[in-house]
Amino acid sequence: MVKLRKTLGFTLIEILVVLSIIATLLSLVTPKYFASLNRAKETTLKHDLSVIRDALDKYYSDTNTYPNTLDDLVSRQYLRAVPEDPITESNATWALTAPPDINAKGAIYDVHSGSEKLAIDGSAYAQW
Repeated sequence: MVKLRKTLGFTLIEILVVLSIIATLLSLVTPKYFASLNRAKETTLKHDLSVIRDALDKYYSDTNTYPNTLDDLVSRQYLRAVPEDPITESNATWALTAPPDINAKGAIYDVHSGSEKLAIDGSAYAQW
């Protein structure tokens, strides 16, 4: 009489096939994931620059001077907090531009990202 053996698990070949399929799928998805992260950071940077520039314009409109620091915008409640530059991941790396008029009061006319990296479209973040 022949006894049949029941299989209770997977063979090594079956496990290797499943792992190779998972690795193939991950190699296809991973680049798209990181590209979407970069697009999200760029969108956040554009939004933050727009908000800061709007606050600078409102500050100048109300006081007829430009702020000396970004913290002036926070203390006068034009911003709740100085946003973090999503590219450098710091709120201390913003590149500040002085007013073009030498006689203008204040120190901050415009703001740019402090990053030296290039965007997806090839432009420099510091030029946005």
